[in-house]
Amino acid sequence: MTVMIYKNANLNGKEMKSFAVENGRFAAFGEFSALEKQYPQAKIEDLKGRITACPFADAHIHLDYVYTASLPAKATASGTLFEAIDNWSEAKDRLTTEEIKKRAYIAVKQQIACGVQYVRTHVDVTDPKLTALKAMLELKEEVRDYMTLQIVAFPQEGFFAYKGGAELVEEALKMGADVVGGIPHFEFTREDGVASVKKGFELAMKYDKLLDFHCDETDDDQSRFVESIAALTYFNGMQGRSAASHTCAMGSYNNAYAFKMMSKFKKAGLNFIVCPTENCYLQGRYDSYPKRRGISRVDELTKNGLNVSFAQDSISDPWYPLGNGNLMHQLDFGLHLSHMMSIPEIEDSLKFVTDNGARTMCIKDYGFKCGNSANFVVLDADNTVDAVRNTSETVLSVREGREIMRKEPAKVLTSYSF
Repeated sequence: MTVMIYKNANLNGKEMKSFAVENGRFAAFGEFSALEKQYPQAKIEDLKGRITACPFADAHIHLDYVYTASLPAKATASGTLFEAIDNWSEAKDRLTTEEIKKRAYIAVKQQIACGVQYVRTHVDVTDPKLTALKAMLELKEEVRDYMTLQIVAFPQEGFFAYKGGAELVEEALKMGADVVGGIPHFEFTREDGVASVKKGFELAMKYDKLLDFHCDETDDDQSRFVESIAALTYFNGMQGRSAASHTCAMGSYNNAYAFKMMSKFKKAGLNFIVCPTENCYLQGRYDSYPKRRGISRVDELTKNGLNVSFAQDSISDPWYPLGNGNLMHQLDFGLHLSHMMSIPEIEDSLKFVTDNGARTMCIKDYGFKCGNSANFVVLDADNTVDAVRNTSETVLSVREGREIMRKEPAKVLTSYSF
């Protein structure tokens, strides 16, 4: 295989390096002149100082829901999470495997065009036919050369609130789902919610799976299922293998409770996934003014050493009418809503949509290291502040040394005379 040398790469917006790719893997990093001598027959591409980053990792999306905003007979008039779930419940029986895959392919192509190579999709398994799961299992295999797709067995209507929900989650795991999901705040009682978390851990331990719960996606300051997830993560030795998505209620917790939990989260090695655009749209719906933003304590979690990533969640479905799979857009919103706008914070922010998401997904073969798969993206910017400020495009995406996407940067034609 031809060796490629990429020179003048601004790695993650932090250091200028050149690197060689051989047999689909990173072979060497250093000065261009030294690499040119080491690999005299190599092809060369000049990245011209543009940010060269690890591929984007979207650790939370629902690919079985994409482009279904108009599917339910009635719109989600209140803009609330629970009404959207009810509306979806009435509409999903009409879906077919072929139709789900057709929509998902559109979203996946859009994600690839935005530099996303790693995706964790929650798939609704509260369906006796498991239609969406079958579609996603097929999709996973069909896109594997372009994307690593991780599937969550997600009981959208609850482990116990939906009759047979727990059994369907287990069946999904047997069929090949990678992650155990859950939604404890949607169960009928707090006791059922805690029981659903325990059931999730039981299944994860039985089938050696990761865990990712929709957790406390509400403004209710008494919704505290995250403490159960942290405790069971710690006591079952699942550090780094479980995640709490959303945790919107954390924005409403009193400080005494929140700060107590920070040390518990750290002991548990719990991962946090925040969906900025989705939750600032869904939450605060029961407030008059002031209205809450629905965002977890990203700044405090980060300062306490917790792993936090930003994710898309939805693309035009009953929960959220917009979305385009561009994680730079989520990064922009996430930093604004979290009040993390100092220059040092922005310069260090790409991790929220790259490394942190990959860490949540337990991706091992990731990062700029000799021997790792040569997976990377190039942004149309030469520094991170400009990349965030302009929500810069991904102009090149390389996977295992193969170019899977390239686009020309947008050009502005002017007749300005100054």
